[in-house]
Amino acid sequence: MIDRRIKIRHIQAFVEITRQGRMNRAAEALYLTQPAMSRTLKELEEIVGQPLLIRSRAGVTLTPQGKVFLHFARMSLAALRQGFDGVAQVERRGRSLLSVGLLPSVAAWLMPEVVREAELALPELALRILDGPHAYLIERLRSGDLDLVIGRMGPPDTMQGLSFMQLYNEHVVFVTRPGHPILEAPSLDALTDWPVVYPPDGSAIAPLVERFLIANGVGEIPRKLETVSGAFGRVYTHRSDAIWIISSGVVANEVAEGKLVELPFDTSLTTGPVGLMLRPDAEPALGVEPFRKVLEEVVARLVPAR
Repeated sequence: MIDRRIKIRHIQAFVEITRQGRMNRAAEALYLTQPAMSRTLKELEEIVGQPLLIRSRAGVTLTPQGKVFLHFARMSLAALRQGFDGVAQVERRGRSLLSVGLLPSVAAWLMPEVVREAELALPELALRILDGPHAYLIERLRSGDLDLVIGRMGPPDTMQGLSFMQLYNEHVVFVTRPGHPILEAPSLDALTDWPVVYPPDGSAIAPLVERFLIANGVGEIPRKLETVSGAFGRVYTHRSDAIWIISSGVVANEVAEGKLVELPFDTSLTTGPVGLMLRPDAEPALGVEPFRKVLEEVVARLVPAR
């Protein structure tokens, strides 16, 4: 029997603390004071009868008991969210809600066509779309905020406990505005002469880009601007002398239209799989399977054309 003293606020606080890594950040995210957050965690540990977190100046780390409890705490919150979604579904006259996370390359190139097809083939499905960096979306998937994520496979430590179904491969490109001086004599060595929009740590392509530059003898880039914002990258690169290092799908439309120019570098070393990520330990949302079929059909039609 579940101890009657445990409340949803205890579970929410614990999961948010592990997500944020620090008590103060978790408190801000839940609109609580830090003393209130500490008190909630203390109550939970007293109910469980075991320490769940170790606190230090560097942040918080899970105890072995905390790792076990976190797994089921996430599942519990995910189940509750599905329950709320089910109630909302009745209000939407039977339409199933599917929450989809998209990495930038998928959001810019693939997803608009998938949504268009889904609107025709799955009128009973309502979509909620969230885009962002890999680590952010994966955390939302684990917590149950998202039903699935589409994008690049991340580093092994970020993919533990998740399933991955590959859809296609994608590589990284270097793009500039038309008329950029580097186009007169394209060279990787010239990267250090210009501002570079660079993938930050935690993004799916960051390790691949780092490996590519090292393999080609490119040293430290002094004028590096790190961001995963596609909106910023498009405008800034078009209006400046910046060189943008980004997944090909993010800028596929702009390159095809001539708004951006791809530099002629062999970036095959950065090729990696793009796919569908799910939580195998959770009951799939009702719309996952029909949506997956539409997704695969669109990929089969579009990827060869690329």
